[in-house]
Amino acid sequence: MLAPRDDVGPEPHNPVRDDSKLAPDEDLDREPDGVPHRVVGLTALFAVMLAALLAFMFIVGGTTAKVAAVVIALMAIPVIVGSLNAKANRERDRLHPSR
Repeated sequence: MLAPRDDVGPEPHNPVRDDSKLAPDEDLDREPDGVPHRVVGLTALFAVMLAALLAFMFIVGGTTAKVAAVVIALMAIPVIVGSLNAKANRERDRLHPSR
């Protein structure tokens, strides 16, 4: 068995959650911005997918496809924003609000 070396320092331990050592304004369960992070991810995903679809329609299509792309954008953006807003309100963390 090897003897412990003094120049290395103490043995590392995995962090253990101890709620008694938290500061009064510190909360480990709270999402920092109060918005569910899944909603942020879905917003980014849908924005990229919609932008790719519309760009493809503009590049490949003719006049009809360009008009359809504008119509899709005018209809899809409010629907996506509204549905993600409703999802964010449903899943918002009310016990641990943001600061």
